[in-house]
Amino acid sequence: MFYASAATAQEPVPAAPPGPASDSLVNVEILPGVQKLEFRKVDDSTQLTILAGTVKLKQGTALFYCDSCVINNRTRTFEAWGSVHINDADTAHVYASHLRYLIDKRIAFLDGGVRLTDGKGTLTTPDLEYDMTTSIGTYLHGGKVINKKTVLTSQEGYYYADLHDVYFKRNVLLTDPAYTIRTDSLLYNTQSQMTRFIAQTWIKDSSGRTIETKEGYYNLATGKAEFGQRPIVIDGPRRYTANRITSDDSTGIVQLQGNAVVTDSAQGTTIIAGLILQDRKNERTLATNKPLMIIKQDDDSIYVTADTLFSARLTDLYGIKDSIVKDTVKGTKVVSIDKKDSTNRYLGAYRNVKIFSDSLQAVSDSLFYSFKDSVFRLYQDPIVWAKESQISGDTLLLFTKNKKADKLKAFENSFLINQLEPGVYNQVKSTRLDGWFSNGNIDSVRSAGDAACIYYIQDDDSAYTGINESKSEILDSYFRDKELYKVVFRTRVTGTIWPMKDKSPEQMKLPGFRWLDSRRPKTKYDLF
Repeated sequence: MFYASAATAQEPVPAAPPGPASDSLVNVEILPGVQKLEFRKVDDSTQLTILAGTVKLKQGTALFYCDSCVINNRTRTFEAWGSVHINDADTAHVYASHLRYLIDKRIAFLDGGVRLTDGKGTLTTPDLEYDMTTSIGTYLHGGKVINKKTVLTSQEGYYYADLHDVYFKRNVLLTDPAYTIRTDSLLYNTQSQMTRFIAQTWIKDSSGRTIETKEGYYNLATGKAEFGQRPIVIDGPRRYTANRITSDDSTGIVQLQGNAVVTDSAQGTTIIAGLILQDRKNERTLATNKPLMIIKQDDDSIYVTADTLFSARLTDLYGIKDSIVKDTVKGTKVVSIDKKDSTNRYLGAYRNVKIFSDSLQAVSDSLFYSFKDSVFRLYQDPIVWAKESQISGDTLLLFTKNKKADKLKAFENSFLINQLEPGVYNQVKSTRLDGWFSNGNIDSVRSAGDAACIYYIQDDDSAYTGINESKSEILDSYFRDKELYKVVFRTRVTGTIWPMKDKSPEQMKLPGFRWLDSRRPKTKYDLF
């Protein structure tokens, strides 16, 4: 039923004919304050109620304000103009210059500078359909939602006032001091500032980092985010991808799970692992679950794997602002380094370390690699193979130049073995060993400190003519075509040259001999 009360009314206003529904919620009550009230009969079934001035209507818990309106009792509608305001039970407030309202269905059609707010965010749009029963507002001709410093625009949108959710569709753009987001579909909560992605989405933050994803969420209030379906993150020279990526802007921690890949174009490295943790603030990376680092080269990339890989800045490791102190076997060396330099990095590998390249392979328990000096430091039973040669010691330092093997140092119990054929080995054992490479192959080796060797003498046709078993304080070994072809004794030489018939290859092995070819990764697929 329609009820009227006006200062100018002289007698009770007759009730309008009842509509098809009898529930009180579908009836509109005219509240006091109307300055002009008029009834106009159109035909036997149609009567119009015309109100002007300070108009205030009520339906259930919803209040309607306007400058003027016309209520049609037959069509069960009313139309309002001027300063239209709907207060939907204090859940949402809608403002417009024009309203057409379906009383029984409780659906409002608004146009002319429409504005909807739930107390957190504010939607502006040219026209809006608002369902009072479900508290859902729909716009199809472009809209903008402003929530604090966050602005979202789209061609279509659905505003769920009860849930504080807005579903944006078509040409969605979110701008915020921290982020810019472009997508085709997006769900945003004005209360929690949670943004959910349900379509191909492009994100760029204030630091220049970009993210491409098809699924996930980002909380603009807390800075926490999660992206699924193999998102791609580009952060300066680094590119990240994984089955799922989570990040926290407050801590700077990024977690990559499932076939994670981190590529650094400045360093020429790629890390692949089941799980990668990245500390963006301190530029630290931890990789586990079968991690692999690839150090890119033009024709012979280096592959490194271990149970755990860790990379960080050298300046953070040594805690010195303008320079770093590098420990070497012979003492301490001060090296100047710029904190922003791409070589201000190191790699630590722990447990079951394996290295593979076409020209060189290695294993050890742990490894430290400095991008500043390009040196691999191998600890705890390290072994290096180069073609048919094997070098071992308590500690090995492998120097690289232009990402190729350049020099090798072995300390304590150093042992060089060169396989001539299965079961036949040239051997050099000493306290200290220094080796040099040419084009990735061993060129020469100097052994110092109680050096001992077993060397098979061959003629020009490569036939064995004898075995040289000797000792010297210092001896040099020279290689040709990747095989040992000459040994030069420098000081205090003692030894014997054995005829081939007097000694078998099995007898000719120095103390501590170990040919460990079974541990050697022969292809990059052997790293796992």
